Order: sequence, then structure tokens, then C-alpha cells
Amino acid sequence: MPPLSSHLQAARRKQFVGREAETALFQSALAAPELPFYVLHVFGPGGVGKTFLLRQFAGLAEQAGATALYIDGRNIEPTPGGLLGALRAAALAAGPQAGLPEGSDASAIWKALNTREKRCVILIDTYETLAPLDGWLRDVLLPDMPENVLLVLAGRQAPSSGWRADPVWNALIRAVPLRNLNPEESRAYLVQRSIPEEQHQSVLAFTHGHPLALSLVADTFAQRGAIGGKFQPEETPDVIRALLERFVQKVPSPAHRAALEACALVRTLTEGLLCQMLNVPEAHELFEWLRDLSFVDAGRSGIFPHDLAREAIAADVRWRNPDWYAELHKRARAYYSQRIQQVHGVEQRRALFDFTFLHRDNMVVRQYVDWQESGSIRIEPARPTDMEDILEIIRGFEGDESAAYAAHWFARQPEGVFALRESTQLVGYLARVALESASEADLMADPVALKAWNFVRGRAPLRSGEMATLFRFWGARETYQQVGPVQSLAFISAVQYYLTTPRLAYTFFVCADPDFWELLSAYADLERLTDLEWEADANGRRFGLFAHDWRVTPPAQWLELMAEREMAINPQTFTRPKPATQVIALSEPDFVSALRDALRQMSRSQTLRGNALLGSRLVLERARQNAGEDERINALKKLIAEAADALQATPRDMKLYRAFHHTYLQPAASQEQAAEILDLPFSTYRRHLQAAIERITDALWQKELGD
Repeated sequence: MPPLSSHLQAARRKQFVGREAETALFQSALAAPELPFYVLHVFGPGGVGKTFLLRQFAGLAEQAGATALYIDGRNIEPTPGGLLGALRAAALAAGPQAGLPEGSDASAIWKALNTREKRCVILIDTYETLAPLDGWLRDVLLPDMPENVLLVLAGRQAPSSGWRADPVWNALIRAVPLRNLNPEESRAYLVQRSIPEEQHQSVLAFTHGHPLALSLVADTFAQRGAIGGKFQPEETPDVIRALLERFVQKVPSPAHRAALEACALVRTLTEGLLCQMLNVPEAHELFEWLRDLSFVDAGRSGIFPHDLAREAIAADVRWRNPDWYAELHKRARAYYSQRIQQVHGVEQRRALFDFTFLHRDNMVVRQYVDWQESGSIRIEPARPTDMEDILEIIRGFEGDESAAYAAHWFARQPEGVFALRESTQLVGYLARVALESASEADLMADPVALKAWNFVRGRAPLRSGEMATLFRFWGARETYQQVGPVQSLAFISAVQYYLTTPRLAYTFFVCADPDFWELLSAYADLERLTDLEWEADANGRRFGLFAHDWRVTPPAQWLELMAEREMAINPQTFTRPKPATQVIALSEPDFVSALRDALRQMSRSQTLRGNALLGSRLVLERARQNAGEDERINALKKLIAEAADALQATPRDMKLYRAFHHTYLQPAASQEQAAEILDLPFSTYRRHLQAAIERITDALWQKELGD
């Protein structure tokens, strides 16, 4: 009967998928008349499949007639004696070896291996545990290694600088980074493990092709039977724990664990962000510890964990300590909110992407955003030479009629056209239309713009200085409006516009396949205007308009709403409580008239009931939209008092404040008596009072407009 090891090897070979390039490199080296390299260094994060690959190498070596000696670095002492003892034991286990007495030194081991006619492969796994021996191995042990021996090292770290700095060793070593399995290889593995096909996509979305994760998920299916619905990592904490044990074998302290959890929740981590998330004044040591972890990489804007490490750690802390998970989100959100106000342009867009990244664990948002940020894609005003290219892209996806509408707006409002570019190549476009600047003839030339404008006029006409923007055309050159880096950057750019454009009253977004985008739009508080949808001539696509009234939910409140939804667990629908009072978009004359009425009624709250200002954005922002009438009356009074207080800033305006104070805030019995208290002629008092009212009215109007 064959030994158990034969069955184990057969089982491993059956489960082994992918790694074609790595195995081909290994086999070609074994088959070459002379070894093309003498050290093959495979490296990658924990659980990526290094051990499995080394076992496969061992099997391939034996099939080729070579001797395979396998050593696990975790099982030996990281000293020269420890490694030599393990090497001697592996050589003896591979078959009788002459000249290997007890206590054999390196020369005796090399001599014994050199007597074999065929090659020998030494495979050292978990090499990171033998890091103290790296210099000795390179400078003392290996120079005497026979030419028929190939050394394979597998560890979490890339070869140290000592290998790369030495030009001789640099020519004799081959470094191979081991990455996750690609989607095709991952699916092949899942098929091999009898995972139902309908589960593949959700499993791949969690594992990202990480071999250990795929194996653990498959084991979960095998042990528990079919899991109903989609695979949810939160429902299998044993998988998460197993992954975490491999990623972080021993965390030095609770502070280190907290730092690791913070790193997993944000897109990229800097020292400053880590300080805020942990609420500590200094975090350099913790940051450097994170930076040295094998599954943490560094990018241009900070450090970030391997995708699966991020998924595993985030899922674990969310399951294990949801309150701490929410607190970390809150602190990161506060950091990004402040940064968004401090930076502009590309840096602000990156901060917005970081802000949006906090929503990635939300089951709605994660399916609509490419979390790789957009790579090297940038957005900039379109050049005249870009216009025809963009029109051709629109024509290809939407037809001649849409392209004609686009050409009209490109000629009328070229400043609203933006090119998304990767290096020098045009990869996408975003074009917006300023409806408030469009003439009637312009609107009649594009039925979609006319639909949006008629909606504005019917809902609440624009006031002086207010804006309504239609994001009319957008997409990628190759993939149109599919989820991807171009789509994600277009959406982030739109949010940047929302938050930085003063007096923005309405925005509209045109989307092909509105059914697909409806859930994300509801999440983002956009109203789907179903009665305004239409079909384009090309490809039979259906298009829809999604709108947001920024006078009802201004940017600050919108960000608060997004923060509430950020932590929602697998929400299906998003509905806002119907406000007790709808926002009234008063025209400037109506606003001034309502304020004059309010001033006359300041001392009698009962008569303020029904004043139009109680439904203004100005008051509802202060008192909350669902506030009762008494609360809104108090909010209006405070706003008027604050605007009056601002007049005390300069001695010149103090006389205006005093006239207003004795008339409305602490009113005298009559205006004549107020003039007497101020020791002013009545005409002078009236002039000061009128100037104060005008200044206060203007200040409150600007606040109503959002300035």
C-alpha cells in the first residue's frame, strides 16, 4: 500500500490551481543544462499560497527525478546550527546519504548532496522567521553550495537589500512576488471545491482571489453545507478569525490593534489621520509598525493594507466591537470634513474620495464605486481638440440625436465640458449645463434640458443669483456608464461641485439605465423623476433624470445625512422623514417683506405664527426641518438678533445697532421714546434704524442664499 504522504500529495495536486508562470519558471530551471539562477525567492502576504506553491514545487522536483528537501522556518531555531541541523535532517529523510554523521557541518552536507547524479532542490518556507540568518546564509553558507542545488525561499518580505546591492548575487537570484489568483483561477478553484456557481461572485468580492480565504470559505461550505443567499463575512466570524491569525500572528499591544483597525477602515493612512483616529498627540511608532507589516503597502498618499487584510480586519472589528467601529468612522469622517474645507482642486477631490471610501462597507455603495480611486486618471477642462472626440463617443453610445444636443451645448457653454485623461489619452468625459444661463432658444434645442428647467420652474423658481446645473453627458470611452474608474471620478467630481458652488439650488444628473442607478441615487438623496424619463434612438437605452434640491437639503445637512447612512447595515431603501414644513424658496422681495413683518411682530410670538420666513431654508437649517412652530419662531428671533449683533463690530455701526436694539430687541414703548432714550432727533433715529434694517436684511438674505 502507498504511504499516506502519497495520498496527501495527490490531494494537494488536485486542489492546486493557477500559478502557471511560477511553475513554468521552476520547471524550466530544473530542466536547463545549467541552472539560470541558484536562488528563487517567492514572497507575498500571509495566506497568499506560498506554502502550497512550495509543496507543488517539491512534487514537480520529485517527478523530474530531483531530490526535494523541505524545511519550515517556524520549526527551527534561527541560528546557523539550527538551520544546518534542519538541512541535515531533511537530507537524511530524503534517503540514505553517505558522509552525514551527527553534527555535520555545511561542507559535509554540501558534499553529500553533490554526490547525487540529479539536481537537489532545497525549499525553505516561512523564511521571514529566519531573518537573523539572512546575511550568514548569503555570505557564508551559500557560496559553497554545489551547482546542482537550487535554493527556493518563501517568505512575506521581498529579498533584502543585501541580495540586490551585490551585483553577483543580483544575477544569481530570481525574486517572484506572489499575488492573489485571478478571477478565472479563483472560479476554477471554487468549482473544484464544489461551491455553488451562484455563490461565486459574492465569495470573490470578499476574498479578491486570496488563496487562503478561498480555502477557508470553501471549508465553511463543506462543514456547514450550503449557505443560503450571498456569502456574508459577518456571518462567518470563524473565517475572519482564521484570516486574522495568519495576518497578525501577535499584536504587541491594544494600541497596535487599534492602529491596525484604523488602517483597515480608511483608504490610505497618514500619521496625522492615525493620531486623530486614535485620539493621541503622537503616533509615529505605531505608524512605523504598520508600515513594516508584510501586508501593508505604501502609496503616494499614505499606507494601506492588502485588500483581503482590509476586508478581514474591518469585518472582524465590525462584528466584534460595533461601537468602536462606529467611533473610528466618526473620527475619520471629522478629519476628512475638515480637510475638504482646507484644500482645493485635486487635493480636495482626493479628500472627497477618502470621505466616500468610508461608505465602502455599506452594501449599497460598494457596488457602485471603483475603490482604486481612478489610478492615474485626472479631470480637466476639455481642450478644443477634445470636443470632436467626445462627440464621437456620445454618438457611438447614444446616437446622432444625442450627439447633436451635445454639440449645441459644447458650442454654447464650452466651459462646462471636462475631459478625463490618463496620461495623454482621453478616456472619458463629463459635461454640465448651467440652466440659469441658458436662453429659451437653447432650452428648446434640447428637450432634456427643457425637462429639467420646467421642473425647476414648477417646483420653486430660482431666485436672483441662484444656480441650477444639469450634468447632461458623462461616460468612459470604452465602457460608457459602467461602474469603473471613469464613472467613479465623474461622480466624485460632481460631489466636489455640489459642496463648493455657492448659491446652488438644483442639480440634475442624466443616467442611462435609471433602474440600475436608482438605489445609489436614493442613498445619495437624489429624487428619481420617473415622469421625465425617455428612450434614446441608439441601442434602445432608457434614460432618466435624478434631481436634488439644495435649498431643501443644503450641503452641510446632506453630509450629515450621508454620515447617518454610512453605518447602515445592508439597507434596501432610503427614505427621509417627511419634514413638518417644506422649504419655501422665497423671492428676494417676498423675503424682505416677510422680514419686515417679522420685525414688527418681534415682541409678540403669537403673531409670528404663519410668517413665511418660518419655512425658509435660513430658519429650517437652524431649527431642523421637523421642528415645531415655536422652535422655528425662536430660531428666527435668534437669527435676527445675531445679525444685529454683528453691527457692534465697529464704532461706526454701533449707532445703527442701538437704534435697532431699542426698537426691536428691547423695544421702547414707541419709536419717539426710543429716539429720546438715544438722545437723537427723530429724523436721525429713523435714518439709523432704516440703515440697520437694510444691513440686517441683506445679511440674512445672503445667509438664505447659502453665502
